[in-house]
Amino acid sequence: MDGRVPTARDESLFVTLGFYQFSPKRGEPGWNRARLEAALRSTRLDLLVCPELATTGYLYLDREELLRVAESVPDGPTCVALSAACREMRAAIVFGIAERAKDGLFNSAVLLTPDGGSVCYRKAHLFDTEILVFDRAGRSPHEGRAAGARVGLMVCFDWRFPEMARMLALEGADVIAHPANLVHPHCQDAMITRSLENRVYTVTASRTGTETVGGLTVSFTGKSQIVSPKGERLAQADGAEECVKIARVDLGLARDKRVTSRNDIFRDRRPDVYAPARDGEGMASP
Repeated sequence: MDGRVPTARDESLFVTLGFYQFSPKRGEPGWNRARLEAALRSTRLDLLVCPELATTGYLYLDREELLRVAESVPDGPTCVALSAACREMRAAIVFGIAERAKDGLFNSAVLLTPDGGSVCYRKAHLFDTEILVFDRAGRSPHEGRAAGARVGLMVCFDWRFPEMARMLALEGADVIAHPANLVHPHCQDAMITRSLENRVYTVTASRTGTETVGGLTVSFTGKSQIVSPKGERLAQADGAEECVKIARVDLGLARDKRVTSRNDIFRDRRPDVYAPARDGEGMASP
């Protein structure tokens, strides 16, 4: 992304977005890698978004166990295999991975593009048991391009923090790619709001199934979706199906931030009144 605020004068550009919803097998990156590659090859599209931690499964309580199935980026086996598939299919893919790096172990999302490019975003907001096994990341790359679309990356629990989606939109994202392993029922509806308040497309790729480790069971809600800048669900899965679903979208809609002829959601922002109140300027005491 170029950092500028998009305007209505940008030309329309149509791309095909998709998500892959499935149930990764815990601890079997080879099997999961094959499913991701098969999904990418299954249909013609420009960008496919896959779940969080799609290569390993989600629930780990032992860091050493997770390290055994984590991979490096971009030279690990999953990135190498999927990069080759991206070149062949002329498509980009976003997927979640347990990233083993020199500076730690991270819950990451990787964007791979047909020209061999890669972006690795490390999840900013760790959820629940993730804190036990993953390192907390600092600021990491979170933007790339796919078929002319400016793509911003966030992962699962990042949705709870509206600043994440707003940052990506202000930096120029047309599409927010959102790998997720959703367990609470609210995210899918909240992502409609994220699309509306930023006028961007969002692609949330969740997973299905259940995992049990050490007496702890986590069930996933599925219901992956593609949402337009108008808040319309353009494609959605149910809570259990394995599927690839796609939507053809006009990026010009995401680059037009007008709400009325007199209102633009970015130009009308008032950062001067958003700062925390100083003493004496807050709410009156009861």
